[in-house]
Amino acid sequence: MPPLMKLSAITLDCPDPQALAAFYREVTGLEPHPKSDAEFASLLAEGGPLLGFQRVDAYRAPTWPDQIVPQQLHLCFDVADLEEAEARLLELGAGRPERQPDEGRWRVLTDPAGHPFCIVAV
Repeated sequence: MPPLMKLSAITLDCPDPQALAAFYREVTGLEPHPKSDAEFASLLAEGGPLLGFQRVDAYRAPTWPDQIVPQQLHLCFDVADLEEAEARLLELGAGRPERQPDEGRWRVLTDPAGHPFCIVAV
C-alpha cells in the first residue's frame, strides 16, 4: 500500500520570515521560493520538503534547554567538520547555548529567531 501522505513542508514560526529564510538559505544553499513575502517565506529543496517561515505576532523564542517556552521541534543538519561549521554559523548569526549535551558528536545552536537546531558530525 502506498503511503497516505508525503511530507511537503516544515514551517517555523518567527518574527521575520525573510530574515530567517536568508539565514537558512546561507547555511543550506537552498533556493528561495519565488512567492516568498514578508508574511511567509520559504526555501525549496530539490526532491525534498519545502522549508517555510511564517510571521507570528508576539513570537516567543524557545528557551532551550529549559522548557519555559518549549522548542516544539528542531532540525538536524549533517556537517563534515563541527568546528568549521559552528564557526561559520555563529558568524552568520546563529547562537550557541551554554549547555552542549555531546559536544564531540554534535552541537546545539539556535537560529536568529531562537529555534534550536543541531549540527552533527558525519
